[in-house]
Amino acid sequence: MKIPADPFILELLPEFIEQWIADIDDQFDVLVTSKNAEDMYRFGHTIKGSCLQFGLDDIAALGIELMGYCKEENWDKILPMGQNIRNSFLQAQKMFDKA
Repeated sequence: MKIPADPFILELLPEFIEQWIADIDDQFDVLVTSKNAEDMYRFGHTIKGSCLQFGLDDIAALGIELMGYCKEENWDKILPMGQNIRNSFLQAQKMFDKA
């Protein structure tokens, strides 16, 4: 994972990361419990796109992985993705704090 050099992105990055952690906390388990593969797919797609724009390629790859599991409706694989993605955002947050 790399922290982007663009000062505008650096300014927005802390709030972006905090918002994603909150979104995962608020939405992920609800989508799993309801087995809403379509909305979970959109969740993964949004992670992918937004993280690519912020240079968080590793997290974007997790969004792509989540999208694949949603297409298969593989809830056994989807379930641990929430914590994996959340942990990746926490790791990015720590990297940003060190920058």
